[in-house]
Amino acid sequence: MITLEDFQKIDLRVAKILQAERIENSNKLIKLEIDLGQEKRTIVAGIGEKYSPEELVGQLIIVVVNLEPKEIKGIKSEGMLLAVDSQNGPVLIVPLEQVFVGEKIK
Repeated sequence: MITLEDFQKIDLRVAKILQAERIENSNKLIKLEIDLGQEKRTIVAGIGEKYSPEELVGQLIIVVVNLEPKEIKGIKSEGMLLAVDSQNGPVLIVPLEQVFVGEKIK
């Protein structure tokens, strides 16, 4: 269990996927260039078995933005998108309505 104070440290934001490409020699990993409103970042996500890069471009997603960057397959990943780990593979968590890029999730 975590405390409310611990949970409040997690910075969740709406991001828009600007570009997406498969990482060479990986069916699972996709490199995403995302827009967070005030900045653009790169994240690496293990959603390639379910989603193609083409269908991801333009999609709004939810991203944890205050994780320490991690290098994955030689790419600096600056955040993590939220997805459900379903029986049929990952399912992206997305806003139901149009919202502004960079908005904080409460």
